[in-house]
Amino acid sequence: MQIRALMYFDELVRTNSMRQAAENLNVAPTAISRQIENLEYHFGAPLVERSARGVKLTAAGELLAARAGRTLRELDHVGQLIEDLKGLQRGKVNIYANGATVANLLAPALAEFSLKYPKLRFEVAITSARQAIEAVNGAEADIAVTLFAPPLSGTKVRLRSEIAYDLIVAPAHAAADRSEIQLKDIADYSLALPDQSFSFRQAFDARVEKEGLDVEPVFVTSSLEMLKELVLSGAAVTLLPALAVRREIEAGQLRAIPLAGKSAIRTYVDLCVAPDRQLSFAATKLVDFIERFMRERAAAGSRPKD
Repeated sequence: MQIRALMYFDELVRTNSMRQAAENLNVAPTAISRQIENLEYHFGAPLVERSARGVKLTAAGELLAARAGRTLRELDHVGQLIEDLKGLQRGKVNIYANGATVANLLAPALAEFSLKYPKLRFEVAITSARQAIEAVNGAEADIAVTLFAPPLSGTKVRLRSEIAYDLIVAPAHAAADRSEIQLKDIADYSLALPDQSFSFRQAFDARVEKEGLDVEPVFVTSSLEMLKELVLSGAAVTLLPALAVRREIEAGQLRAIPLAGKSAIRTYVDLCVAPDRQLSFAATKLVDFIERFMRERAAAGSRPKD
């Protein structure tokens, strides 16, 4: 079976159109059809049903489609490893991250790393923490950097860095000048929180229940940007790691008030890779670099000065 046939089939599945797949691959539609026929001959079963509305996968086609994309990505990865054996310091790293880790952790790490290895290329997808982990599991990503990650199996956590949560307020807020705050005091404020899919929200709800508090957020969202905007506008306060809003704190737009003593809530920033997949030269170097970068940030203290 030829790799080209799998590539053509994968593009056909993605576009659901012989003509569109042919245009994307810069070949004639008959070339797509011929490669599909080769696959059908190889597997001894029809893979697609053609109609005026496009193509429909058969049961056998569905099975192949579920695996063809990953197979092609793995072959591309093997090609990169072979280049590494030749001593070529070049390549591309695919990184998935959720938004809270980008501006103050991943972006500066990548900027510094790229200056050291200018021949390397990077493709960064900003997704939810769950999607980032699933991308590593599905060989779509070499590395995932996540905050608020749900408990999912399949990935190897290369480094886990503990992060404390602070009350994030606008400078004009009544709590802005406090040195610390109790969780029970937050119940008096208009509160914006992440939804229950976030590990922090689960930890927050458990702590509130344990302390017998009645805390009902006014705003619930899956968007970090919305949480920040609600606080910047003065409409609410929120709970986030100072890391997630470092830029706004340093600009004087927000304040971070530590949670006192037993009220403290912590979660983790995770640097994840696949446990059963050898990383390329480029990805290995980047993982090592991000790990050092995260350790240095943790040693220096993750909370910026107001």
